[in-house]
Amino acid sequence: MSKDLSDFRKSYLKGSLNEKDLPTNPVQLFSNWFNYIDSKKMELETNAMSLSTVDVSNSPNTRIVLLKKFSDEGFVFYTNYNSRKGRAIDKNSNVCLSFFWPSTEQQVIINGRAVKLSTTDSDNYFNSRPIGSQLGAVVSNQSEIIDSRKFLEDKMSKLKLEKSSIERPENWGGYNVIPSSIEFWQGRDNRLHDRILYKKENNIWNHVRLSP
Repeated sequence: MSKDLSDFRKSYLKGSLNEKDLPTNPVQLFSNWFNYIDSKKMELETNAMSLSTVDVSNSPNTRIVLLKKFSDEGFVFYTNYNSRKGRAIDKNSNVCLSFFWPSTEQQVIINGRAVKLSTTDSDNYFNSRPIGSQLGAVVSNQSEIIDSRKFLEDKMSKLKLEKSSIERPENWGGYNVIPSSIEFWQGRDNRLHDRILYKKENNIWNHVRLSP
């Protein structure tokens, strides 16, 4: 089976990225883009992002996770620490986050180091989740092979009967990705896209323009 996608093309005409408008802090620019898209409800999940890790065999893996908090200190997501991504981060904490927002023809690529959150922060977030999500975190041994979906559903049903309240599993919690570089990409006409790369050196952010 094959399919030729050579004619899949579109022009990018929705914005520009100019040096005169750039803040000194890239997290501020990320916040501006994120909040605009979110306020206009332009994406189904503005906080959906690709997370790339490298495992012990130097094999890369990418999957979609949800951003749950961002600040000058970093970008936070939650997962099972024993999952494929958790095991990879345990061996190599260097990760890449990538956002793509088609509605505004924008991308953001964040390279940094993933660090586990404190148990208090993980507890606070876990306790704020709907009960179904809490149960799911307990039921699923993420990334492990199972016989069938019925296995999960039976396990969920049993847990619902046994537990009136759910405690956060020790192997479930948050990571904060501390950024070392953040690239902003704005689609432009004729494939002459705007690319601005911020890099942090000696605790100071500097930026350069990259050729598309």
